[in-house]
Amino acid sequence: MFNSFRSSRLSTLTTLRIFSVFFATTGIIGIASADARPASTKLVGTIKIDGSSTVFPITEAVAEEFGKVNPNVQVTVGVSGTGGGFKKFLAKETVISNASRPIKSSEAEGARTAGIEFVELPVAFDALSVVVNKKNTWANSITTAELKKIWEPAAQGKILSWKDVNPAYPDRPLKLFGPGVDSGTFDYFTEAIMGKEDLSRGDFTASEDDNVLVQGVANDVGALGFFGLAYYIENKDKLKSIPVDDGNPENGAGPQEATLENVKKGIYQPLARPLFIYVRKDLAADPTVAAFIAFYMNSAKALSEEVGYIPLSDTVYQLALGRFTKGVTGSVFAGGSQVGVTLETLLAAG
Repeated sequence: MFNSFRSSRLSTLTTLRIFSVFFATTGIIGIASADARPASTKLVGTIKIDGSSTVFPITEAVAEEFGKVNPNVQVTVGVSGTGGGFKKFLAKETVISNASRPIKSSEAEGARTAGIEFVELPVAFDALSVVVNKKNTWANSITTAELKKIWEPAAQGKILSWKDVNPAYPDRPLKLFGPGVDSGTFDYFTEAIMGKEDLSRGDFTASEDDNVLVQGVANDVGALGFFGLAYYIENKDKLKSIPVDDGNPENGAGPQEATLENVKKGIYQPLARPLFIYVRKDLAADPTVAAFIAFYMNSAKALSEEVGYIPLSDTVYQLALGRFTKGVTGSVFAGGSQVGVTLETLLAAG
C-alpha cells in the first residue's frame, strides 16, 4: 500500500554510493562500497522489522536497496504501529523496531525484564500535518489552543461541531480522524498538544493505517485529522493542510505551515519530531544485521528525503552509527517523547 513512495527514488539512487560496514564482536572488520556489491554472496539470513507506519517508507526503501546489494538476505517490514512494534520487539519476534517516538519507560522496563538490551538510532525528522477536507473554506489555520480544545478528554461529547471550536465557524458536524493508541504519532501529538502522552478524547475514528485516515478526511467535508507530513505530501490533491500557530513569536509570527523547509528552520512547532529504529544488541554482532544497520545509517539521509521526510545532519548520523558500533544501549530520552529536542546534544551526551 506504500508503493507510491518507490518511484521518486530512482534518479537519486542511480548515483547514490552507499557504504556497507561489517562488524564483529571485536569491532569493525571491513568497509566496502555498495557499488561493488561486496556482500552479495557473503551475507545470508532474515531480518524481521515491524512498528511505525510513519517510519515504514524509509525502512522499506532501505530494505529494497539493501536487497539489491545482498540478494541472499530477506528483510521483511511490517506495520503494527510504534506500540505494536515494541510488543513484538520485546517478545523477540523482531530484530528491529520502527518507532515514531522514543521508547517509553514502561517499554524500556519491559525490555529489561525480557533481558533485551537495545540501541536507539534516530533516522529522520518528520512533522505532523493537521488536515481538513478540500472543501473546507472556513478553517485556514489553527492554534495549538484550539487543537487542545478539540482533542482533550473533556471535549468528548461536547465539542461536536466546528462552531463549538470557534463561534465564527459554521455549525457543521466535526468528524475527527487520528492514529490509533498504539501509534507513536498519537503519542507525540498528545504530548505536544496536551502536555501528556495518551491524553485524548476517545470518540474519533482511529487507525494504524494512515491511508484510512487520508480517505476518511477526504470523504467528509467536516473532517479534521492528523498524521505524518509525508502522507499529506503524497495526498495533497485530496486534502488541505492548515498552518499551526503555537503562540510563540520565536517560532515565527503567526501560523506556520507544515513544510520540509519550516521543519528544517525549526519554526514548525510543536509538531515536528524525530523518527527512530531500535535494534537488539544481542543480534548486533551478527554480520548480516550489522551490515544492514550500517547500510541504513549511511543511506538514511538520501532515502528519507526521497520518500518525503527531513534528513538529519551528518553529525547526528555519525553519532548514531558510533553508538551502534560501540554498543551503547538505552535511550537518550527521558522515557518518552520530548518536544523541541536537539539530537546532537542528546546523542553527544549519551
